[in-house]
Amino acid sequence: MGKKQDKDANRKVAAQEPGKIRKKDKSERAAFAIDSDTLPEAIDKAALASGDFPYDAKMKSKPYEDELYQLQIQLVRMLAGLKERGERLAIVFEGRDAAGKGGAINRLIAHLNPRSAHVIALGKPTETERGQWYFQRYVAHMPTRGEIAIFDRSWYNRAGVEPVFGFCKPEETEAFLRETPHFESMLARDGVKLIKIFLTIGKEMQMKRLHSRWHDPLARWKLSDIDFKAIEKWDDYSKAYDAMLSATDSAEAPWTIIRANDKRRARLAVIRHVLSCVDFDGKDETVVGEPDPKIVLTARRYLKDGGEPET
Repeated sequence: MGKKQDKDANRKVAAQEPGKIRKKDKSERAAFAIDSDTLPEAIDKAALASGDFPYDAKMKSKPYEDELYQLQIQLVRMLAGLKERGERLAIVFEGRDAAGKGGAINRLIAHLNPRSAHVIALGKPTETERGQWYFQRYVAHMPTRGEIAIFDRSWYNRAGVEPVFGFCKPEETEAFLRETPHFESMLARDGVKLIKIFLTIGKEMQMKRLHSRWHDPLARWKLSDIDFKAIEKWDDYSKAYDAMLSATDSAEAPWTIIRANDKRRARLAVIRHVLSCVDFDGKDETVVGEPDPKIVLTARRYLKDGGEPET
């Protein structure tokens, strides 16, 4: 069964399942606006299950906090080991707007020495940077010995937001997809350990989170003009991200996909994955544990299962 047939079948199932968007609810979804006074009930009800999320309830606070505490202790030990051995670690976070990248990064670095763990969130390139080799401004932020560089979005803008909104030419994205595996292979040969994480969420969950941001005076700053167009560009993003994952997943720099409708499960999965990729003294394998196969997938498995959902 092909990708389109899979998605058509999923829609038929969704029409019969509670928590999914039924046909009669489509008008509510179509009328959705980030700055509307209320979130349509159908969207709220369908949010957690959207995008084929496998759990029907969010993780409870107490077990989450307990696990997070133990995993953060392991992160402190991991950084100490990196510093002792002079190793370099770069972590790339990608995903749709409101996928939970910022929250996952905050939990990842919460107790790490800020002199050794840096978050890089670059804005629009300057005129000078636009005239340079595309990867150049990112290379300047690569970690030195004993450091972690965490990219809150990265060079993969050229495979996501830029082509979706026409900020680059199609041939520039095509060239990027060809060249990126070579760029990342060069980093690996130079000794940079690269971890790439893609957080995926369902359409109704994105609607719910963007709407929540608008109504939170402490979070509204996170919204940009592009965020207001994220929903209408949903399918364009899906196609762009599937192409990105397919072209840039490699043995030296593989993608790990994490289903992130439940922020707590996603944050724990992110930290576990990072810890599993690095060897260090004092590593407690019983704490690190195993990835949750329901929400943590390889790019190959994710794409085989249909990839990013389309409407």
